[in-house]
Amino acid sequence: MNLVEPIASWQADIAAIRRDIHAHPELAYQERRTADVIAEQLQAWGIETHRGLGVTGVVGIVRGKSDNGRAVGLRADIDALPMQELNTFEHASRHEGKMHACGHDGHTAMLLGAGRYLAEHRDFDGTVYLIFQPAEEGFSGAKKMIDDGLFTLFPMDAVFGMHNWPGMPVGTFGVLPGPMMGSSNTFEITIEGKGAHAAMPNLGADPVMAAVQLAQAFQTIVTRNLPPIEPAVISITQIHAGSADNVIPNSAEIRGTVRTFSDEILDLIESRMGEITQLTCQALGCKADFAFHRKYPPTVNHPRETAFCADVLKDIVGVEHVDQTVRPSMGSEDFAFMLKAKPGCYVWIGNGQGDHRDAGHGLGPCMLHNGSYDFNDDLLPLGATYWVRLAQRWLAGGAT
Repeated sequence: MNLVEPIASWQADIAAIRRDIHAHPELAYQERRTADVIAEQLQAWGIETHRGLGVTGVVGIVRGKSDNGRAVGLRADIDALPMQELNTFEHASRHEGKMHACGHDGHTAMLLGAGRYLAEHRDFDGTVYLIFQPAEEGFSGAKKMIDDGLFTLFPMDAVFGMHNWPGMPVGTFGVLPGPMMGSSNTFEITIEGKGAHAAMPNLGADPVMAAVQLAQAFQTIVTRNLPPIEPAVISITQIHAGSADNVIPNSAEIRGTVRTFSDEILDLIESRMGEITQLTCQALGCKADFAFHRKYPPTVNHPRETAFCADVLKDIVGVEHVDQTVRPSMGSEDFAFMLKAKPGCYVWIGNGQGDHRDAGHGLGPCMLHNGSYDFNDDLLPLGATYWVRLAQRWLAGGAT
């Protein structure tokens, strides 16, 4: 493994920052303490710092020894999740119902480590923008930063992201061109029927039966309307109806999520869901209100930038440790908004199986969005090295 010195020797310092952030998790658009920690570190290293984009976002600017007209953005997310931590080790969350269960504390620390090296050495031409983005967990912080002028105020040629991936061995990376993660969308359907005595269903219009039929019919969209090689997920996660065993209710509600790897497939699914909802409910004597909400688009890597990132990674960990056939995930990521606006690439860095966790960890698996999760501090110098090598080579014209 070809780590950058002296980043490897800073591991304990970077880990201390990471664990401090982990112990003080903050939710979307509330990351004020986290932003303070980031800004204080950047300024201590002589990095020009801008705050306020996306409410609590931070951008650090590291200028090289000369301006060659090239600029690159490196992004880390900084928010936590609204869930209870099950770990009891020393750096466990001190805030009830809030937890860094997705590793954003580690992502932030890796980018800070890279920023420190770049600021101390400035052994490159051009400009590096260090983007610390809030509100990734369902609140579109990336889009908010873009709307607030991220790419106008800080013009960059490309932007890159990275996420830890539990289950992948430490020292390995996953990357591929095209879709890396799915879109995130939600739907809600309110069915209005006619309540009746459960022993006399003929006198009513049963919204529960309509909900049951919709739940089954939606699965035929994937199996009968989509091309067989196109992946998609339609998951009904909530059905609410009724309050008594002997009463057919007046209404029912269905909620769930849809995931795809392309906007075209999403268009088809939304259209068919709307048609099936209206016609099925009409056939059963009910009325329906169908609402579909597009949250995050699919995260789609650009081919040239992906090939470039793979080459950088191979030089760091060796070709055998860079998986370019990794299966994409139907999980979502709002870095997708940045990749829609700029060329770039999003990679996964292996977080291991969980045996890195300190004594006092929860009994659950070390998986994302699990109360027993913890970021693997062994990744800190590796991730920071990747950011440094990527920025150096990109600014030198490595992907032209």
